[in-house]
Amino acid sequence: MRSEQEANRAIERYADTVRRICMIHLKNHADTEDIFQNVFLKYVLSTTMFESEEHEKAWFIRVTINACRDLLRSFFRSRTVSLDTLLDQPAEMTENDRTVLDAVLALPPKYRDVVYLHYYEGYTAPQIGEILKKNVNTIYTLLTRAKQALRETLGGDDDA
Repeated sequence: MRSEQEANRAIERYADTVRRICMIHLKNHADTEDIFQNVFLKYVLSTTMFESEEHEKAWFIRVTINACRDLLRSFFRSRTVSLDTLLDQPAEMTENDRTVLDAVLALPPKYRDVVYLHYYEGYTAPQIGEILKKNVNTIYTLLTRAKQALRETLGGDDDA
């Protein structure tokens, strides 16, 4: 079991990343907070020794993605409708940002994950391959297909 200082340090470092991944997958604030707590509880109870800060960050990303997927597959989740889907999105986003976000969120999960990790977290394809436990060429293919799907949805030139 980890100390309180270790837990606080991890929360300071990875809280934003965990929340963003949850919001991308779950699109629901309440579920995001539940998964957030579960991920950090799992960290505190874990005895995993990390080789580096990058290894630790990859662990958080992997555990968060898996927790989101488990929740989405759960019986309760498949039989309910979130109240958040009934509320309007915050007005702080510009119309263009909202359009892009909606297009990314409409992508299948396998594309959303690689787009998020590549463009928002700044990981390279080989690093994403390690995190998601997929072949590097698969990651390149997923990125290419995701960009093509976004291009078709948003209407853009073929140079992007």
